[in-house]
Amino acid sequence: MALSNLQQTAAPYGTWSSPIAAELVARAGTRLSAVWLERGTTWWLEGRPAENGRVVLMRAEPGGDPVDAVPSGFNVRTMAHEYGGGAYCVHGDAVFCSNFEDQRLYRLDPGAEPVPITPAVEGTKHRYADGRVTPDGVLWIGVRERHDQGERSRDVVNELVAIPTDGSAEPKVIAGGRDFYSNPRISPDGTRLSFLAWNLPWMPWDGCELFVAVVSPERTLENIAQVAGRDGEESIWQPEWSPAGDLVFASDRSGWWNLERAREGERKVLHTAEAEFGYPAWVFGLRSFAFLGDGRIFAMYDHGGRTSFALLEPESGTLAELDLPYDALSSPFVAAEGSTVVFLAGSATTPNEIVRLDVSTESTETLRRSSRVPVDPSHFSAPRAIEFPTEGGLTAHALFYPPSSPEYVGPEEARPPLIVMSHGGPTSSTSPLFSLELQFWTSRGFAVVDVNYGGSTGYGRAYRERLNGQWGVVDLHDCVNAARYLVASGEADAERLLITGGSAGGYTTICALTFTDDFAAGTSYFGIADLEQFGGGDTHKFELEYEHTLVGPYPEAAELYRARSPIHFTEQITTPMLVLQGADDKVVPPSQAELIVAALRKQGIPHAYLLFEGEGHGFRKAETIVASLEAELSFYAQILGFEPGDPIPKLAIENLSS
Repeated sequence: MALSNLQQTAAPYGTWSSPIAAELVARAGTRLSAVWLERGTTWWLEGRPAENGRVVLMRAEPGGDPVDAVPSGFNVRTMAHEYGGGAYCVHGDAVFCSNFEDQRLYRLDPGAEPVPITPAVEGTKHRYADGRVTPDGVLWIGVRERHDQGERSRDVVNELVAIPTDGSAEPKVIAGGRDFYSNPRISPDGTRLSFLAWNLPWMPWDGCELFVAVVSPERTLENIAQVAGRDGEESIWQPEWSPAGDLVFASDRSGWWNLERAREGERKVLHTAEAEFGYPAWVFGLRSFAFLGDGRIFAMYDHGGRTSFALLEPESGTLAELDLPYDALSSPFVAAEGSTVVFLAGSATTPNEIVRLDVSTESTETLRRSSRVPVDPSHFSAPRAIEFPTEGGLTAHALFYPPSSPEYVGPEEARPPLIVMSHGGPTSSTSPLFSLELQFWTSRGFAVVDVNYGGSTGYGRAYRERLNGQWGVVDLHDCVNAARYLVASGEADAERLLITGGSAGGYTTICALTFTDDFAAGTSYFGIADLEQFGGGDTHKFELEYEHTLVGPYPEAAELYRARSPIHFTEQITTPMLVLQGADDKVVPPSQAELIVAALRKQGIPHAYLLFEGEGHGFRKAETIVASLEAELSFYAQILGFEPGDPIPKLAIENLSS
């Protein structure tokens, strides 16, 4: 008998037993990213929590099973920008990839061990990312990030370098002087290089500049010309050369990231739509479109919180949507060759998977799925997109997941506890992509609302800019108003509202528990307590002045930084808080967690603090994922006064009276 046909038992929300254990969340899945297609072979990266978060390069021949493409222990991951991305590229049969342990660039030929082609530098101070190989196979051109000029984040140097692919010479700087570079892309004939550059205080989605240069016989860049973009005003996404040698990219000068083409000094919009064909470049190597052999463009784009897939004819601007069973991305990754497309996508019921598509027949093949879950789908909650009123007469967006179980229902007239999830970034977004971690909660009787607060991407530049100067205000109001909206709609219990988030979402969580009394408890994953530390430079270079846009220039706006920093208002905190932190976090260092924990201890507020050794900004190890999920569940159970339906370790909570 199917589980969905069993009679359901009435039980208090939060106490339901679930087959989705923390151990299953941690070990049933892998993190898929960075697809590549070369001579019919598909490549991708696979993050494995069960191997201490090691990232493995995979390959799959047509019709063959996926196999590891790097030796055991080799970790394909770059630390450039701290967030990484763009850790490998393929040229013919050769792979060029970054090794996490020493951050050197390696060459991997078939049947051979990886060979370093960059010099050994003490302390992982030289990092490489986002490279491409020239058509003749002689040079790797990409980003180098150097940490050898001083101890401050501001001393880090980012530049474009050319490296012989046989490692016969030192890296040669071909572009420098700007704070950041990305997306160096070589034209099909090898004569031109396009790249993006920008300066602090801007992030690439605030504005960046697109350049094209001639590659000289001496392998220097000549006749460098700006094609598009402007710091702080126009953001350019994913410059890419077409097979015919035209440069195509997405620009948000219309208010939406739409695709354009640059040809002979002229720019042409290929298709106008109130949709996002570009995304925030938090990591290197992201791609949302790719060229087919006939010049058409396979494109992924977001509208209304969902992802669509289409073929764009560049000359006519005709966009033909494809009927594919996917509508969500974790991050945009796509590659194409001839009539074959490989991309990474999923849906509310389908975990992330690597898909090979033949556009001539629209037939698909799944090469790898991020998780294979031995759980009846009747345990899974399907999201509903909601729009709700928020401050200033505006509307904000979220995805709502009601509790779901084939075995249990809540007591009559009772309403479930609600977990408000605040995503990181903050210039990022949440999507309806299947998440086993989220189902961990809904299958136990919690409702979840995943909020795309003002500042999130996917809704146009104006929505993204709602957060400018208003970080700690707009995100906070939208998260609180999402909870109030669901309470008023009868979907949640007003006395059992919870909030959680990581990084920027952790900051929003701490703000919510400090400046409002709507929540019964909350959990901060590596969240920010003191914005002044960030304004003063206590973070990595990539986000060194991010707060200048989100809050204001520092130190000129120091008073505003203090007003938005929960650490200065700890006497207002009366709500229990769980604080989770990675010991090796360079983005939000442990000092931020220690500040808020010390304040909670001084105020006598019920709290718990877990510091995880060997973890950075985002937890990768299976044991950490298990410990953090079980700690969060135990914390909520003790604060709200219920017994979890499955046995888990009881978290020690300071200042909690028995």
